[in-house]
Amino acid sequence: MEVKDFVAKDNLVRFDSFRNGIFYYNVAHTKTGLLHQFQVPIEDVSGVTLIAHDKSVTYMRWIRKSIENKTLIKIESYA
Repeated sequence: MEVKDFVAKDNLVRFDSFRNGIFYYNVAHTKTGLLHQFQVPIEDVSGVTLIAHDKSVTYMRWIRKSIENKTLIKIESYA
């Protein structure tokens, strides 16, 4: 899996939850449509505004980290 599979021009991330200092966001894989969840640690967002729905390219940094750290989780089909 590559970050480019999640950051197409119209693809969005959606806030899911916050727990133990980690924001969880959902993003669809652009080719398969499968929904995945990635983490955004609170200590990594100093001076950043996080919103509920945003362009996935804005979150590319954390999507890439989740792919590299193997914390990107497939959660369901995107509907």
